[in-house]
Amino acid sequence: MSLHVLAVDDSRTMRDMVRLALTSAGIEAHLAEDGVHGLEVLDEMTPPDAIITDINMPRLDGFGFIDAVRAREEFRSIPILVLTTESAEDMKNRARNAGATGWIVKPFDPAKLVKALKMVTG
Repeated sequence: MSLHVLAVDDSRTMRDMVRLALTSAGIEAHLAEDGVHGLEVLDEMTPPDAIITDINMPRLDGFGFIDAVRAREEFRSIPILVLTTESAEDMKNRARNAGATGWIVKPFDPAKLVKALKMVTG
């Protein structure tokens, strides 16, 4: 069975790169442009196997998005990987405390992203 992943990033180039990495590995990619759009897409789809989110986004950043996802019972167990240019330890801790499962710094290696997704989804 193919994995379904929601990727949330305000950069169209990054969304395209993530989609290419996922679809090349046989993973179905659902994309959103920021945290608000990510919540809208999440409501319209079967709950994904995992979520990838950026941190720095307009309207609703990654921290707010993670908080909103974790606030809903039906989404609490979905692994969330943060994919961002940020690497500060305090930001990693903030994301972890909000409920993020892992942290990957951009630019990313497509094979490592897919490997991380397979690890967190079991």
